[in-house]
Amino acid sequence: MAGKSGLEIFFQRERRPGDLVFAVVFLLFSIFLVSQLGEQAVWAKRTKLFAQPAFWPTVSLVGMLFFSFLHFLGSVVSPKTPGRGTEVIFWFRSLEYAVWFLLYVWIVPRFGYLGSTILFTVILTYRTGYRARNMFFGAATIGLGIVVIFKSLLQVKIPAGQVYEYLPDGIRNFMLLYL
Repeated sequence: MAGKSGLEIFFQRERRPGDLVFAVVFLLFSIFLVSQLGEQAVWAKRTKLFAQPAFWPTVSLVGMLFFSFLHFLGSVVSPKTPGRGTEVIFWFRSLEYAVWFLLYVWIVPRFGYLGSTILFTVILTYRTGYRARNMFFGAATIGLGIVVIFKSLLQVKIPAGQVYEYLPDGIRNFMLLYL
């Protein structure tokens, strides 16, 4: 660190491969939010500046835009870091589990909470790489346990599945109330 001033050392940072991509996305998001201020925030007449409903949102979004612009500039002028594509692909791979969750939420009203939960615990067990029969049995058992705890013990109100309409009356009532 010889030859560097205190400020150079203080502001020195190590850039990650996806830093430029993050800076661009964050800057664009900041620009979008600032562009929405006129429609979303109200400036009231005859009100003091600090009491304005739009004052603090404006301050925070302008600050966000300013600092995201500085981050973008810092990313542009820094030396290129190899592996940017790999880093961004890694970010998108994590979105897979959000898609699984959305699919689960979409399927529950159709197949019911019990069937959907057991199905998804087994599918996600397979997806994470487990192939042994006892792992699938364990996943199904955990799925059943989750349903029993939430529906019966905690009495969480979860919509019944459309598939329950095809069950005989006695079983349908039990499934609607407890599973």
